[in-house]
Amino acid sequence: MRIIPQSEVERLLPVGPCVEVMREAMIRVSRRDVSLPIRQFMPVPGAAGKLALMPGSLGTAGEAEDASFGIKLVCKYERPHGDPLGTHVGMVMLFDSAKGVPLAMVEGSSLTAIRTSAASALATDLLARKDAKVLAIIGNGEQAMRHIAAMQAVRAIESVRVWGRDAGHAAAFAEAASARFGVAVEPAPSAAEAVAGADIVCTTTSAKEPVLTGSDLEPGQHINLVGSAIPTTAEIDTDAVKRTRFYVDYRDAAMAAAGELLGAIRAGAVSEDHILAEIGEVAEDPALGRTSPADITCYKSLGVAAQDLAAAHEVWRMAEAEGAGTIVDLLA
Repeated sequence: MRIIPQSEVERLLPVGPCVEVMREAMIRVSRRDVSLPIRQFMPVPGAAGKLALMPGSLGTAGEAEDASFGIKLVCKYERPHGDPLGTHVGMVMLFDSAKGVPLAMVEGSSLTAIRTSAASALATDLLARKDAKVLAIIGNGEQAMRHIAAMQAVRAIESVRVWGRDAGHAAAFAEAASARFGVAVEPAPSAAEAVAGADIVCTTTSAKEPVLTGSDLEPGQHINLVGSAIPTTAEIDTDAVKRTRFYVDYRDAAMAAAGELLGAIRAGAVSEDHILAEIGEVAEDPALGRTSPADITCYKSLGVAAQDLAAAHEVWRMAEAEGAGTIVDLLA
């Protein structure tokens, strides 16, 4: 088994190439060439944390060269803004489906961050206008930074506006992002002002209540909803959901945990049919996506184990080719 640490994950899997890995993974999800049990959470007694378990399989043994299965284990702890550990610490255990043997233990924090932003980039590439160039980022944490890089991988971004609840953090983020990505990044005084005139909007917050309303959205925009992953929280309100052409990564997961959609369904504003397609379906049939320049498209990202397995397999494959990471002989 090969142990692949964070530094190697970052080196071996840049976000640009990972977009194509996510494209193939999401097509397989929509073809149901996967097994994706709904993620489970276990509270940690006496601590402000929980363990998330995401098992799954990708491909069919004997039919797919990369057929694999495994589990992502993630410790989610509440930490102060800027804590070097972040809020997610974990690993992906990857097994070969044909032989039933472990291939790798891959550091999970960076892998998750890269594949999440790459999945948003895939959705943006499929749904956003081709001339999109102004980006709004709601939130100023790690995923906010990752999403600037991801959007640059699929669109010619010329300017970025960012909003966060702490104006000082947002200003510091803007300065750091400008230097890192070579593009003008400006802090906005409000979420609504960040979004005004933007072509692409990425919400990467830990908000419990909506930070954007339907009236904040404009014709032609594309929105990636990334921050909320449980049924009781939402980053946009019911009116915003109703205004958008709504897409998800995996229908079953969306109907279990997409707080924005579930809230709109409970309010009677939309039905389950408001999900127009999974993003993998759009990848195979672009006609399911944007129908006019005025459409407001929305991708709800929850994340599925197939994304982690596909990303982990790509990292393992490249590590094998280079001899990266550390080999552990489990039979010794």
